[in-house]
Amino acid sequence: MSMLPTGLDPDLLRSFAYIAEEGSFTRAAERVGRSQSAVSMQMQRLEGLLGEKLFSRGKGGQVQLTSQGRFLLERARTLLALNDEIWSAFRAPQLQGFVRLGSPDDYALRYLPPILKRFADTHPGVDVEVTCLPSSELIEHLRDGSIDLSLISEGHDIAGWPRQELWRGQLAWVTSERHAPHRLNPLPVALARAGCSWREAAIRALDKAGMRYRVAYNSASQTGTQAPVLAGLAVTVAADSWLPDGLRRMRPDEGLPPLPDFAILLMKSRTPTQPVTDVLATHIADHFRQESTRQDRRAA
Repeated sequence: MSMLPTGLDPDLLRSFAYIAEEGSFTRAAERVGRSQSAVSMQMQRLEGLLGEKLFSRGKGGQVQLTSQGRFLLERARTLLALNDEIWSAFRAPQLQGFVRLGSPDDYALRYLPPILKRFADTHPGVDVEVTCLPSSELIEHLRDGSIDLSLISEGHDIAGWPRQELWRGQLAWVTSERHAPHRLNPLPVALARAGCSWREAAIRALDKAGMRYRVAYNSASQTGTQAPVLAGLAVTVAADSWLPDGLRRMRPDEGLPPLPDFAILLMKSRTPTQPVTDVLATHIADHFRQESTRQDRRAA
């Protein structure tokens, strides 16, 4: 009597996940350091173990997942993340010390909880001190070395200073789901304080369109700009993927001018705490990369 397999090889799942992300056996093979034929044989073995087809060919020969493949991908990522955490915890050098991380509050609640949780799981001997300030102030802390690493909104970065782009997306006008402050003339807007790149983008767009407006509310935080919008007193700008209940992205046909895209950057101090800073930076970059992959998959 033949025996059923008792588990799936993480190497098979990793190659499978890379093929799904790249849409190509060739590019996936480059990432795992194997030949294309070896990766193809891995997938034949995986499909044989599961008894299901995982891939199909789309337009131009693009590799696509079948419904069974999509089912497997989400679960494979979870298993691989757990596998990597276990290996990191037991095989990676036990780092000790602390690292000082900065972030605008716009990003802190949205991104930091899962990043900090994973970092704490794999490096329990490292303490993280988090400072939430506007990007313009965080830049000064990077300059004087009082923080090691920071998320920064594009437009505040220092010329010539190394930076890593973590995310790029579109700014959007935001209004209340229950009220219509966007129909008022002049248009009431709630914006961050002077020096914020989002504020400057909004004002440039309104001025270029020749629209009448007034900055009715100023705040040092995104929460502070969104509060009057929830009350129906103003509109604001934000990245629509971060909107709380009660707010909505405005449609292009509602009359407000288009806004540019922007990026979230990761920047280090010239004298960061090493190697702790580099390890946390890698965790942050990995999280944003995985988040981007999930967003692309939902969009598709």
